[in-house]
Amino acid sequence: MDFYYIDKTCLIRDLLHNWGKVNLFTRPRRFGKSLNMSMLKTFFEIGCEKQLFDGLEILREQELCDRYMGQFPVLSVSLKDVDGRSFAAAFVSLRYIIGMEAMRFPFLAESDKLTEMQKNMYRALVNVDEKGSFTMSAEVLTTSLQTLSFLLSRHYDRKVILLVDEYDVPLDKAFQADYYDAMVSLIRNLFSRALKSNENLYFAVLTGCLRIAKESIFTGLNNFNVLSVSDKYFDDSFGFSDGEVRQMLSYYGLEDCYDTVKAWYDGYRFGGTSVYCPWDVVKYCYALLADREARPENYWSNTSGNSIVRRFIDKATRQTKEELEHLLAGEAVAKSIRQELTYNELDVTIDNLWSVLFTTGYLTQQGRLEDGRYELVIPNLEVRELFVTQIMEWFGETAVQDTSKIDAFCEAFPAADGKTMEEGFNDYLWHMISIRDTFSRKERKENFYQGILLGLLRYKENWVIKSNEESGEGYCDILLEVPESRTGVVIEVKYAEGGALDKVCGEALRQIEGKKYDARLADDGMERIVRFGVACYKKRCRVAVKVLEKGEV
Repeated sequence: MDFYYIDKTCLIRDLLHNWGKVNLFTRPRRFGKSLNMSMLKTFFEIGCEKQLFDGLEILREQELCDRYMGQFPVLSVSLKDVDGRSFAAAFVSLRYIIGMEAMRFPFLAESDKLTEMQKNMYRALVNVDEKGSFTMSAEVLTTSLQTLSFLLSRHYDRKVILLVDEYDVPLDKAFQADYYDAMVSLIRNLFSRALKSNENLYFAVLTGCLRIAKESIFTGLNNFNVLSVSDKYFDDSFGFSDGEVRQMLSYYGLEDCYDTVKAWYDGYRFGGTSVYCPWDVVKYCYALLADREARPENYWSNTSGNSIVRRFIDKATRQTKEELEHLLAGEAVAKSIRQELTYNELDVTIDNLWSVLFTTGYLTQQGRLEDGRYELVIPNLEVRELFVTQIMEWFGETAVQDTSKIDAFCEAFPAADGKTMEEGFNDYLWHMISIRDTFSRKERKENFYQGILLGLLRYKENWVIKSNEESGEGYCDILLEVPESRTGVVIEVKYAEGGALDKVCGEALRQIEGKKYDARLADDGMERIVRFGVACYKKRCRVAVKVLEKGEV
């Protein structure tokens, strides 16, 4: 098949050399967990198509291959689709997933290695009603993986390998939909029987985003091997290394895109290794092969909800907001990390939210201090842009809550009240999480302030608001039309390097006049025009105003 494959089969070797009875890998979403689980299933399962591994690293381990390859019955379930607005709906989803896995083994219903009673145990797992829905009871469901292990072990006369992908998704969904306690009880009972009280289990591998506290669902497990984003074992088994990305880009003739790919999608640090998000790299390469001018996008952050970032921003204190500003400027903040949490504890304190942002990939670490704290950073431009988007949405929602304040601010524009506008914008900037970027171009900094102004002005739903519209001899930052007073407003926003606010806002006014930015407003029938030159620096602004009355337009 004509596919490009990055070889991660060394995970098999490393797992067999360093495994516990139960092994949990925690990594952010879209870092290859499911693909690696599929690889493990293909390698270990009886009936393995050995040619699929031709040319891959694991075949160098001849002794391991002889002993393990194609030698085990494998149970493999993914819990990523266990979802529902109620516990009953989620229960049905889980029952379907395990029922479909049980149906992979129809020979158990006729196996001469099983008694009739044991065959009936299998039939209870796959029995469906007239609508095609599985009918297993709660008791049968909670013992289902243990039962399948027992039956497969009897049939093949060898122990079973169990793979559970995205083990924590049902808990996340239940937490969001308010049936968390019921789901914890169900998952705890399922895992207790499958992982703890299962003498037919050879070993198990689980994957997920969060390391849920052992006391919550893994109570009593011995030989439990947890491998998180901070561990050096298996640190290169998930995600792409720099060398792997370079080889992939070279294969497709995309070497000249390396710097962009690295800036947007690299920067994660697992254990001691720097890795790229594989989902992003693959998606962007696919886009580039169709269009060499394709711009990088937020592929990773668009694949799932980002409510954790919003909860973090909502809960942020003044100190937290200052720390977030440092992160957005490319700096590090030092934080203690709790890697074992329950969902009920996630937003009990802001400290727990720091921990979740780290374990789920919104932040990464660039080292550890002597006191045990991690130096956390935003990994790349993609995640930075996600934070910016969430911050701007938060700001827009909070700004309109004080209606008298935002009304006064907006009305200052057609009224040519530069003092009120300046005081109001300074106040908004002071309470805003600053998205400064020491290394960004001046134009990008100006876009930030322009975006804040636009968000505020759109509060006036009956005004016509245009951004970056062609007018006169160029493109103006913001044009406003106030129909009831036939007043047009033209706004030019500039970033004042070094804080030269007075000088720069004067330059902005002269640019409006020189490039005739208000021509569009006159053409649209505005009888009075107000020009605003706005200069910004960090959390300060200065405003200059000029008015053209009816006879001057």
